[in-house]
This record gives sequence, C-alpha cells and structure tokens, in this order.
Amino acid sequence: MEAGLRADATLDLGELGLDQGGHLLIKRALRGLAVGGRLAIAGSHRELGVHLRGWARAQGHGTEWPEAGAVAVLIRGGAEDGRWRGAEQTGHADPEAAGAVVERPPQTWGLAGRGARVEAGAPAFSFAIDHKVQVWADEAARIYQQAVAAQWDPNTAIDWEQSVELPDEVEDAVVQVMTYLIENETAALLVPARFLAQIHPHFKEVLQVLAVTAADEARHIEVFTRRALLKRSELALSTAGGQASLKTLVDEPDFALASFLLSVLGEGSFLSLLWFLHEHAPDPLTRQIAQLTAQDEARHVAFGLAHLRRHVEADPAERARLADAVHRRHDALQHTAGLNEEVFDALILLAAGSWEHAALKSGFERVVALKQDMDKGRRKRLLKLGFGEDEANALSALHTRNFM
Repeated sequence: MEAGLRADATLDLGELGLDQGGHLLIKRALRGLAVGGRLAIAGSHRELGVHLRGWARAQGHGTEWPEAGAVAVLIRGGAEDGRWRGAEQTGHADPEAAGAVVERPPQTWGLAGRGARVEAGAPAFSFAIDHKVQVWADEAARIYQQAVAAQWDPNTAIDWEQSVELPDEVEDAVVQVMTYLIENETAALLVPARFLAQIHPHFKEVLQVLAVTAADEARHIEVFTRRALLKRSELALSTAGGQASLKTLVDEPDFALASFLLSVLGEGSFLSLLWFLHEHAPDPLTRQIAQLTAQDEARHVAFGLAHLRRHVEADPAERARLADAVHRRHDALQHTAGLNEEVFDALILLAAGSWEHAALKSGFERVVALKQDMDKGRRKRLLKLGFGEDEANALSALHTRNFM
C-alpha cells in the first residue's frame, strides 16, 4: 500500500465482484468501523475499481486510491452522507416510547413502518386523516391485542349441531331479529372499512383496531345469517326506515362524527340489545351467538369512547360538533318510522316466551325496560365525554328509534 494511506481494517474480496455480492462484505466490514474509519479493500475482479467508485459515492463513503497494494481505501461516511442524507426517523415502533407518535406525520412517510428511516425523495401520499388528535387513543394497542386474543371461529365456537325446535311463530321472530341484526352489522362493517384507507399508517394501532373491527362485523354477519337460515330458506323483512337510519351512518364523511354516532351511541345501544337477546333467547344456540357477538361489540364501543374522549379533552369545542351531528341526524330521520314494527313485535314475543296474556304484558314491559337501559347507557357514555347531565339527557333522547 502507498505510504501515508493508513487503514483501520482490511478486506480482500479475491475474485468476487461488487455485482456478485461483494458489496455485502464491504457493508459488513464498515459496520465495525466508526464514522471516519478507513477500510482497505483488495481484490482481483477486473471491474472492482470502477464499481467501487460508484458504490462508495452512492453510499456516502469517501475513497482514496493507492498506487499499489489495496485497490482502494474506503472512509466510512455518516448517516448524513450519501443516499441517506436528509432521511427522516418516523417516530418509534413502540407507541409508549417518548415521542413515538407524532402529531402530524408528513405524507412522505407514506407506508413506512413507524420507527423506520425514510429516504429523502420518497413520494407523498394523500392520507386525508393525518392528525393524531383525530384518531389516536392511548388504549389502541391494548384494545387490538385484546381483540386478537378474543377472536373466535364460528365453526368451532358455536355448536351448530345442537337441536333447535321452536314453535313456528317463535322461529319466525328469531329470523326477523336476525335479519335486523344483519343489516345493522353490515353498516358497522362498512363505516370502519371506509376510513381505513384514509388514515395515515403512522397511526398503525388505530388501523389494526379498525381492521379487526371490520373482521368482527363480518363474522357477526355470518353467524346471524346462519342462525336465520337454520330453519328457514330466506331472511325476513328490511324496512325503508331502517335503511334510511343506517344510511346516515354510512354517509357520514367525518371520522370523529361517524365514530361517535356509530360506536358511542349506536353500537352502545346495540350492545344492550345483544345482552337482552342473550337473556331472552328461546334456544341455547341463539343465546350463545348473542353472547359472543356482544363481547366483540364491547371492544368497538371502548375504542370509540377512548379516542373521542382524548379528542374532546384536546379540543373541548369538539363537543359542540358531536352534539350538532346528533341534531342533524335526528332532523334527517324525524319523518321515518324508526324501529320497524316487525322487530318490535318479535322482541316482545321472545321476551314473553308464550302467547299468554300475562306473558305478553311482561314481554312488552321488558322491551320498554330495554329501551330505558339503552338510554341510560348512552347518557353514561355522553357524560364520560364531558357533556353536562342535561345535555347528555337531551342528546340521548334524540338518538334514532332504530337503536343503531
């Protein structure tokens, strides 16, 4: 080696060229050197010198060229050199690490996993929901982990072989309720699915929660359909009023408002209905279905409440927007019939358990109590979001009569 060209380490590539994997050995050797460290490289590949010039320049390393001995001496560059000059660190993969989740990630971070370094010049994406305050909940990672652990297979978690022999009118009532549940769960699937592609991937835990929520709803649609068709060849009735009510949820373009109307108010009320069915189901199969789906719905409500609570704490004026959304939805639906008569009657019959006068009276009272329980739950959740008691009572009373 030429005098004066010192080296901290040496690497002989022999006949191996950079275009044959030699660059991996160089990278490995450089990792053992500090910035500014010097690596002497020898080798007999005829293009080695030419390839080293371009590779070192692209990687941000300096070079010296001796007259004899080593082909070249590479001087290790730092992160600010070469290709990774201007690269950005995208927070931290662990959401609990300090500064892990930024308030507004750049669109150029794109699809990179949080915690990765993004090369300068990466293309900008167009994620419409890119503010942490819009979506984030510190509980998101925990809720996702709980959801994954609690996933169940409809084929094995439910005993479809057990005997279900009900009077025709009772079976018809079950089918009508299942038909109603299916269309409500379809709306509850479409809403999170609609927002998934709009949320910046930096908030990955939120994406995971919404994805598993959509998977939950798909599973619910499956089991409600299977129960409805267990003894019948077709589903029951779907009303215009019910469709109109659900359309207001599907059409809501704002993530926070859609989450509030669907999860906090709608699915919260729906949760009361599922536990009602669990208590008054006329057969063990229906009771089992109600229990499993209710456990899933409880997580959906928990996430909606968690991220909205954080939202209104950061911006108390957000409560006025939430309240206005309730009023607008009520005004849009005030001329609809609300819960269809067939579902209401079916619930009475299921709660009654027979056609005896006293039983029907008791069934009716239980459905009234169900609606009161729904109202109580909505008011409780509204209070958790910081609404005053009078406003919580008023907003709960304006919730759609279609329950969801």
